[in-house]
Amino acid sequence: VQLQASGGGLVQSGGSLRLSCAASGFIMKTYSIGWFRQAPGKEREAVSCISGTDGRTYYADSVKGRFTISRDNPSGTVVLDMSNLKPEDTAVYYCASKYTIVPNPACDAMSYWGKGTLVTVSS
Repeated sequence: VQLQASGGGLVQSGGSLRLSCAASGFIMKTYSIGWFRQAPGKEREAVSCISGTDGRTYYADSVKGRFTISRDNPSGTVVLDMSNLKPEDTAVYYCASKYTIVPNPACDAMSYWGKGTLVTVSS
């Protein structure tokens, strides 16, 4: 299982970024995939997760209405579209996955993690 996050960068407050997670080595539709972030000095937190086949999603309250998660199983890609970014969104963002017998968008118990991509939002 391999996960590679990309798309991070420096953006001004109010701007937008698109993060992509390239997944390989497993059957995409049987895995929930999510985005997590860790800001300096803080614990890692779940941002958004999406189930394998039915499109259900989870969003942290702090990003609802600003971030959108989507996936394309044939291409092995999960995208996090982030808009109206705030300085508090600054963090290293990671994608992660877990096998699910029954599709669910819960962000708990992720088994596989990719390297992160840094998002910096300037005020």
